[in-house]
Amino acid sequence: MYKVMIVDDEPDLVNGLAMNFKREGYQVFKAYDGHTALSLALRERPHLILLDVMMPGMSGLDVCQAIRRKEIDTRIIMLSAKGDEIDRVVGLEVGADDYVAKPFSTRELLALVRARLRYRAPAACEFVSKYRFDDVEIDFERFIATNRGTPVELTPREFDVLHLLIQHRGQVLTRERILDKIWGHGTFTTPRTVDNHILRLRKKLEPEPCNPRYIISVYGGGYRFIG
Repeated sequence: MYKVMIVDDEPDLVNGLAMNFKREGYQVFKAYDGHTALSLALRERPHLILLDVMMPGMSGLDVCQAIRRKEIDTRIIMLSAKGDEIDRVVGLEVGADDYVAKPFSTRELLALVRARLRYRAPAACEFVSKYRFDDVEIDFERFIATNRGTPVELTPREFDVLHLLIQHRGQVLTRERILDKIWGHGTFTTPRTVDNHILRLRKKLEPEPCNPRYIISVYGGGYRFIG
């Protein structure tokens, strides 16, 4: 049974959604503020969280960031009355998987949740030692890469970025999260550093670098590996 947590400071909205999700067979957890939501997420590890953006005290954006720092493998769909593009971008940048503007259709929201859970990626802690997609073969233990049997020279950082994307395949990784994981805190790097590494990986590994099939850009979000 999938576990879904619904977080909003409007009890009627939470209870109404909870009733619909329980009817669909989900195990439902409810929270009406950010601090309770974070505590529940750490304890229950839900498969998906519906998270309101605007809450008093700890906002949904703060909760999302805190969850991502804990490396909790859960889908997060932000809910907000704000529908401006910049609000959607901010939500995706802090680690959300999707964004739904209020008012929304409960039926459409249920369909979105089903789709998100259907395509859950493997756990992020999974270590990938060897991987193959299309004509590309990667040996991360020996730092060997080939494309159509021809050796490909990848830098250590390129191996690291590719490995991180493959570990989280199917998920959107923001530039900031990639920077944090590969380069760490306190280093003088910018999101453009990630873009440059992705560009070089595409040139070396993609059949059509200008029309990438595996390392996909997500507008306002970052990058997703779907090989």
